[in-house]
Amino acid sequence: MKNIKQLYSFIFVSIVLAIAYLFFSTAQIQQILNENVESIFIKEAKSFAQNINNNIKTVIKEDPYRELKENQALQKKMEHALSIIINDTFKYIFVLYRDSNGNYRYLLDGSKEDKARFNQRLSVDKKLWSSVYDTKVPLIINQKELDNLWITYLKPVVLNNKTVAIIAIDFSTQLPQSISNAIEPLNKIFIYIFIAIGVLIVILIYQSIRSIKIKKESITDPLTQAYNRNYLRDLLSNIDITKYQIMMLDIDHFKQVNDNYGHKAGDYILASSAKIMQNEIRDEDILIRFGGEEFLIFIKKSSVNSYLAYNIAQRIRKKIEESRFSYEDKELQITISVGVSCQPEHFKTVSLAIKYADEMLYKAKREGRNQVISQSTNDTTLLKKTNTKSINDVKEALEEQRVVCFFQAIYNAESLTVVKYEALVRIKEKDGSITSPADFLESITYTNVYNDLTKSVLESVFTQIKEKKIQISTNLNFSDILDNKIFDLIIHELELHKELSSWLIIELLEYELIEEITIVQSRLLRIKEYGVKIAIDDFGSGYSNYSIFKLLPIDILKIDGSLIKDIDMSETSYKITHSIILLAKELGITTVAEFVHSKEVLETVKMLHIDEVQGFYLAKPSPNIL
Repeated sequence: MKNIKQLYSFIFVSIVLAIAYLFFSTAQIQQILNENVESIFIKEAKSFAQNINNNIKTVIKEDPYRELKENQALQKKMEHALSIIINDTFKYIFVLYRDSNGNYRYLLDGSKEDKARFNQRLSVDKKLWSSVYDTKVPLIINQKELDNLWITYLKPVVLNNKTVAIIAIDFSTQLPQSISNAIEPLNKIFIYIFIAIGVLIVILIYQSIRSIKIKKESITDPLTQAYNRNYLRDLLSNIDITKYQIMMLDIDHFKQVNDNYGHKAGDYILASSAKIMQNEIRDEDILIRFGGEEFLIFIKKSSVNSYLAYNIAQRIRKKIEESRFSYEDKELQITISVGVSCQPEHFKTVSLAIKYADEMLYKAKREGRNQVISQSTNDTTLLKKTNTKSINDVKEALEEQRVVCFFQAIYNAESLTVVKYEALVRIKEKDGSITSPADFLESITYTNVYNDLTKSVLESVFTQIKEKKIQISTNLNFSDILDNKIFDLIIHELELHKELSSWLIIELLEYELIEEITIVQSRLLRIKEYGVKIAIDDFGSGYSNYSIFKLLPIDILKIDGSLIKDIDMSETSYKITHSIILLAKELGITTVAEFVHSKEVLETVKMLHIDEVQGFYLAKPSPNIL
């Protein structure tokens, strides 16, 4: 595309230069023609003047004034000779002398009409005429100011080495005007073309300025005047990350500002905070509004200060903490949390470096907010990640509402009727393809984007529950229950949907080691107060621990697919599954067999008196609940 634009520009400039060349060539041709015509007529005038000069010298011996005055017959004869030369081109031919007072008077006049009298005074440019009289050198005078004359040719008459008269030939022709008239339409065409080109250039300049303005608007957040995610998308493919450090900033408790003072107050806080950030960084640093109340800053590295980004982050944090934001009649005080990645070049991609800064931000918020956390990149596990989707991709999908839920039906094992659905998060790509969580969840774990995704899934689940009035389960990790932000988010959503909460099932992934079990226990009991049922997912794999039945309020047990998929052929899988079902029934816990992929597997789990079944043999995940 860039090459095409360059080609068009080259063609346009070439055309303009060609037209300009033709225009100036035409003017030059006109000038050459005029000069040639002028040269021809001057040559002829010189010839006439020389003949007249020779004739005068033949008949005049010393003083033309005295001799012509005394011999009127000679005067008439010579004037007749002059009149023969006069035509439409050579209009006036006369001979003048200079009297003692320096005035020029007629000796001979070849005019056929309006003939001058002998010795009649003629008003001339004495300076020019006297130069001919005194130097004895002929002179050509261009009469551009006179309409009926073109050129006057003056030739001195010299007798006895003394100028005694001047021969004057005034001539004119329509040829120069004819040439001008012939070329004038072409000149007008050129003028119109130049006007059109000028208008086009003005339009192009206007469009360029407008395009630059639109481009700037497309990459600038209108509220904060920071760059936006469109700019970030381009930056990620062009930036040399070895030259930058990265910081992620988030306004603490921003939701409370919106809830307590309104969204206009929130916008004011965002704009004011962004202004402080911009003032505290340098021109070579890059401020981006990452989304909501989050900001991303690329800090140009310093050769003498490896902790430059950390120091700037502390300066921004302190400046915002000390500021008082006056909105209407209220004075607001806010703080920010910041995560810093000082060595982003250690990561395989810029997105992973941003994710690391976001993880540091997440840690800063978990550990009390209003602080800056920066760690060196010595996490080899993180450095090796090569996720399909970056944190930026997931955040963009959330903002564009392309994070969706697919729903897989769960059936009663005996009646094979649908009793509930499991919500499975997906990203719908711009080309319509679907991305599974395996390709993006890992890249956002322990970040604010993960929180946003959790909130989006819960909202989608509650919307479906409200419309379909059927139980739906959603997946969480034990670490999510321990995370203060996510737990608060869950409680907030349950409070918003109290009348629907009894239809919700939370499936906890059992493969994680459970730390701080007493906190998990108390928080799950709090969740169950809203009528929510708790399920353990993938039981029988990973860190299966039977003590969880004693410690946690479990309602449903989902047996891992690794046991179910070959239960019709593997005696070991059959016996393990059988023991799990027996234990669950003794404890009054509902059992669900996952990965029912064939009729044989279905018949086998039914023989074991499993309560519910789920798998591709029965139903694949679908974007709609039937």
